[in-house]
Amino acid sequence: MKIIVLGSGVIGTTSAYYLAKAGHEVTVIDRQPAAGLETSFANAGEVSPGYAAPWAGPGVPAKAVKWLLMQHSPLVVRPALDPEMWRWMFQMLANCNQKSYEVNKGRMVRLAEYSRDCLVQLRADTGIAYDERSQGTLQLFRTQKQLDGAANDIAVLDQYKVPYSVLDPKGCEAAEPALANVRGKFVGGLQLPGDETGDCFKFTQRLAEMAKEIGVKFRQGVDIQRLTVDGDRITGVVTSMGELKADSFVLALGSYSPLLAKQIGIRIPVYPVKGYSITVPIVDAAGAPESTVMDETFKVAITRLGDRIRVGGTAEIAGYDLTLRKARRDTLEHSVTDLFPRGGDTSKAEFWCGLRPMTPDGTPVVGPTPYRNLFLNTGHGTLGWTMACGSGRVLADLVSGRQPEIGLEGLFMDRYGSGNKPIFVPQGVTA
Repeated sequence: MKIIVLGSGVIGTTSAYYLAKAGHEVTVIDRQPAAGLETSFANAGEVSPGYAAPWAGPGVPAKAVKWLLMQHSPLVVRPALDPEMWRWMFQMLANCNQKSYEVNKGRMVRLAEYSRDCLVQLRADTGIAYDERSQGTLQLFRTQKQLDGAANDIAVLDQYKVPYSVLDPKGCEAAEPALANVRGKFVGGLQLPGDETGDCFKFTQRLAEMAKEIGVKFRQGVDIQRLTVDGDRITGVVTSMGELKADSFVLALGSYSPLLAKQIGIRIPVYPVKGYSITVPIVDAAGAPESTVMDETFKVAITRLGDRIRVGGTAEIAGYDLTLRKARRDTLEHSVTDLFPRGGDTSKAEFWCGLRPMTPDGTPVVGPTPYRNLFLNTGHGTLGWTMACGSGRVLADLVSGRQPEIGLEGLFMDRYGSGNKPIFVPQGVTA
């Protein structure tokens, strides 16, 4: 088939690659001049299936109140007269219970573990390099309450047979030797040895080149304006270069997916949640992290990427605002200098922000829509890099009419509706 993929971030690019490998003629369209220049550009660098979990959990409402009062808060809410913002937040609160948390985390771990395996296979098949390391993630707890609270996550890891170790302070120092320099600032950790790290931007750029080698066409610098509809099919996409036709379409525009989908009657439950990062040059390799350390107190990930440290975090609910705010940089700098004071030079750090496409329950939306030839691959939140290869492979299987290698329960739009009945009736379409 001729397939158009809308979006050239890590999700759109992996979708295009796997679709081309399945034998399709693929064109990717994006407004940016090259692949991976928005949310994929400077994310935290984690490939962390073991850390895959929804933000909506049973203790989150109480924690959110506490976070909002912290100097270095992991959560910032900038209220606006935006019905979509409030709808999304209320839906998220509805998922803040133990039953929903376990269901949602199970869905996320299933896809994330599969995605990591797909990434390992892709690396073996192609030799793609992107400052990758396979040395795991250490979730670092500064208080005993945090350590005790990991029990719920550990139960899900046991259920899905994800390897882990609960470490005391000496164990944390063995996993991350530089932490010996700040002994006494943490009480323990949860190590996830199956997790990886890597530069998502480098990966996306190099995979885009590999995709071009097998026939994928990238039309960069092209504005996507609207989809054209005939009955229950998409007939084309209107762009700044005219209308483009295809047999099937994949919507992988991250946080911007709902804006395009809304024009044709689809309400995707995705809302942008801004994240920030700094990229710090390493000045003392022995004082820098070996892999990823997740600072549980500030919800900040500190990751080694070659000769750099990537520090990523903060959940800022502020719509589509991309303002770089100094207070958020201060939080990132505080976390990395508090745990790795000798590792990098923060005065030379590059400051960045991006919009994470979040669903209220944390699980992405990967699969079909009531339009027979329109497929979604969006809503991955903070785990787009973690879930990219698995989501792209699942998407390619679905478009090709093949049975994916993992169960798909909970990944489709119908989890927001009743059964397989469409949750909307697009104009001109019979329900």
